[in-house]
Amino acid sequence: MADDSQDRHLPASARKIEKARGEGQVARSRDLGHLAALGAGGALLVVFAPELTTWLTQLLQDGLRFDAASLARPGAMDAHLKAGVLAMLAAVLPLGLAVAAVAVAASVLSGGWNFTLKPLEPNFGKFNPISGIGRLFSGQQLVETLKSVLLAAIIGTIGTAYLRSEIGRFAELIAMPLPSALAELGRLLRSGAGLLLLALAAFALVDVPLQRHMLLRRLRMSTQEAKTERKQSDGNPEVKAKMRAKMRSLASRRMLSRVPAADLVVMNPSHYAVALSYDETKMAAPRVVAKGADLMALRIRDKAREHKVPVLQAPPLARALFKHAEVDQEIPGVLFGAVAQVLAWVYQLRAAAAAGRPLDLAAPEVALPPGLDPAEPSLGK
Repeated sequence: MADDSQDRHLPASARKIEKARGEGQVARSRDLGHLAALGAGGALLVVFAPELTTWLTQLLQDGLRFDAASLARPGAMDAHLKAGVLAMLAAVLPLGLAVAAVAVAASVLSGGWNFTLKPLEPNFGKFNPISGIGRLFSGQQLVETLKSVLLAAIIGTIGTAYLRSEIGRFAELIAMPLPSALAELGRLLRSGAGLLLLALAAFALVDVPLQRHMLLRRLRMSTQEAKTERKQSDGNPEVKAKMRAKMRSLASRRMLSRVPAADLVVMNPSHYAVALSYDETKMAAPRVVAKGADLMALRIRDKAREHKVPVLQAPPLARALFKHAEVDQEIPGVLFGAVAQVLAWVYQLRAAAAAGRPLDLAAPEVALPPGLDPAEPSLGK
């Protein structure tokens, strides 16, 4: 049989996409992350440029200042160096945290929030050199390689062209006073960074939909996969049939367990059986505790006889109760009169048995209101 894994032409289902997210497969654009990080860093440098310039000037002056008194204290240089490092961290660390936060936000924006530990689980299949070579020369890896090469070429070209055009300005920085040199250097760097950000923005606009397209292409399904998933979603017919049979068996056992507590079983004479129970202190009307047809009817009858529950052969009433009454529910009001007749007969039998005297009492002839017996010909007209 041919392997249909090569015939993945169907789009990925929502269930497969959700499963892939659980495994850490999300469309992420690295170019968007790079753009966000560099853009945020550049924007912060521009906004705080005056403060940074003043701070750098002061830091440089403090670092180059010679203090003759420090020669008398051997540990003064260490303290001076530590103070400079802490001052540098105080400025660089908030900037780095802000840039990292923006990069994370850009990643969430491109692929959504997704937290999973699945990628951290050991997967020894990745050590297979054959599959590794396959991934190395896959179409996705080829696209990523070409995109990286193209981006590097474009950024290199832009950087080279900008340096050539501004090489004179960079050379003039040597002859400028330090504050003016720092200000001019900041302007030159902002201009160059702006050009690079424009290139990254163009790549990010292409890379975000490209990553989503490549992910969906990688998750495409074969016809067999779609059938298997649909079967799993809808439920295997064989399993569902077994479950229904199991539920019917449990329901039957539950009904049979209630028959010993019933007051009466009405039969027809073997096709239908309905067990009734009535407690005037708890029920407003008699209630059906069990009912069944054919084999289940015979099992209800045998269970009733085993536990000395009266069994009445009343075909019309049995048919009417089976059709119009449900298990664990009270009988319909139109059947109150007919059921009351048979319950009165049962109570007379019990009273005679309790008194120890035999009672030869014939079963009542039950009359039903018209239209309740399913066997009546008029019902089908």
